[in-house]
Amino acid sequence: MTSTPQTDVVGSPQHISAEDPTWWRQAAVYQIYPRSFADANGDGIGDLQGIISRVPYLAELGIDAVWLSPFYPSALADGGYDVADYRDVDPRIGTLEEFDQMVAALHAEGIKVVVDIVPNHSSDEHVWFRQALAAGPGTPERERYIFRDGAGPDGSEPPTDWTSIFGGPAWTRVTEPDGTPGQWYLHLFAPEQPDFNWANPEVRADFLETLRFWSDRGVDGFRIDVAHALTKDLTDPLPSEAELDAIPRGEGQHPIWDRDEVHEIYAEWRKVFDSYDPPRTAVAEAWVERHRRPRYASAEGLGQAFEFDLLTQEFDAAAFKEVVVDSLTLAAESGSSSTWVLSNHDVVRHATRYGLPPLADQVGSTEQDQKQGAAWVLAGGPEDQLDREQGERRARAATLFELALPGSAYLYQGEELGLHEVGDIADDARQDPTFFRNPGVDKGRDGCRVPLPWARTGSSFGFGPGPAHLPQPQWFAEYSVEAQDGQQDSTLELYRSALRLRRQLQTAETLEWVDTGRDDVLAFRRPGGWVTVTNFGTAEAPLPAGEVLLTSAPLRDGQLPGEATAWIRQ
Repeated sequence: MTSTPQTDVVGSPQHISAEDPTWWRQAAVYQIYPRSFADANGDGIGDLQGIISRVPYLAELGIDAVWLSPFYPSALADGGYDVADYRDVDPRIGTLEEFDQMVAALHAEGIKVVVDIVPNHSSDEHVWFRQALAAGPGTPERERYIFRDGAGPDGSEPPTDWTSIFGGPAWTRVTEPDGTPGQWYLHLFAPEQPDFNWANPEVRADFLETLRFWSDRGVDGFRIDVAHALTKDLTDPLPSEAELDAIPRGEGQHPIWDRDEVHEIYAEWRKVFDSYDPPRTAVAEAWVERHRRPRYASAEGLGQAFEFDLLTQEFDAAAFKEVVVDSLTLAAESGSSSTWVLSNHDVVRHATRYGLPPLADQVGSTEQDQKQGAAWVLAGGPEDQLDREQGERRARAATLFELALPGSAYLYQGEELGLHEVGDIADDARQDPTFFRNPGVDKGRDGCRVPLPWARTGSSFGFGPGPAHLPQPQWFAEYSVEAQDGQQDSTLELYRSALRLRRQLQTAETLEWVDTGRDDVLAFRRPGGWVTVTNFGTAEAPLPAGEVLLTSAPLRDGQLPGEATAWIRQ
């Protein structure tokens, strides 16, 4: 959002295109966390010029689209998800002109551009929130956010005892223009992220303007952050935390999460998306119950929704198959395509997850044990329990399994290098608010956001001319692009080969399961005779007849080793 009026040019000749409007259904989308991808100016923070300089790398990798996490002006209270201006670029990252250059460079290589939209909350530095603070209670400016009088005779207690997602109270008290303690505002996340009031027509209209602004600059699609939290019913009396937790979340009537009327907003957005040719795409981050997902992914709504079930599973054949069957069923219900995710900016990298013992084996049965176990997992686990080689072996196998599935695959920067979580960041170097608000319980998400290693040497392993904004470990050297480029057995070359083959082999969005005679080996056939076999066990497994196109590990006497995947053409 910005105070500068924007001209509505929807439907003008610039939108005319003969491109395939269904490109997203089976796309390989590469997530870029801009501050940690590539730093061109040496200030330690990734930037748009850094991305532009790496476009040849992205083209060689073989992806269909990039998704950029927030690059907007931000105080970085939540890694850029506290947005101060929705229609500009953070000066530390670049300019609008450089954004246009980046889009042009990516489009020239046939790579689409998807950007993050953060509609549940803004930064407390957003011009609207500053206006709300200055205007005082009962004003139109405050109606853009969620303000309430406090509880108690003097209003000194928060309206409810709700806890924010990042820990601590979900309400923060403000000082009124006359200097007296005043109202409280709601923030489901950090205090620096006040929630918008989506019952306010100004909020709805301004986000439509934002969608047009970026679409007119050539953006092909949008990832919608916390898509299930926009609309809220905060009718007094407000429930307590215990009462709120007891309200079912799967009926569309929860006061905060996944309310039915949120889809009225996305129906308005869909009209904007469809006014372009080809239509702009969108994918929802919606952590909702299973039967609620299809509506977010419907053609009348956002069109696609993330399904994180595969990401949350252990490396296990039965668990993987159950997720795939369920996901394809949900996709059929919505008319959308499935989305496959193994890593992103919010979770431990899958090479590390797969190298740790199951959480139940790491900890005891008490609540404190479970909290400590969760902290281990979020930090990448204690080093003495991490089997790095097994984690990488399983990650390579899971990646080939994922890339063979019908639907779109969302890849997170650095996974193509086989990167592990960086779990040993010093406390004074961490940046994630979840670490500071949950001491001793939550190590935060910095470990998966450490800047990428491009070279074996240098102050930031080629990330930029100077040190990176998060410390990089020495073991990054051998995981760098320079170390892996051209090495036939490297994870980078595996990704390049897989993505190239995937483009050639992808056909209809269906699969047929193939009986392997073993519970720990999964196989499925895609139309055109493309068969994928994944061995989740340790004993070698025979392969069906056909031409072996690609394997995640070398075959042993023609058989597939444990914790490996093969692609076969019959």
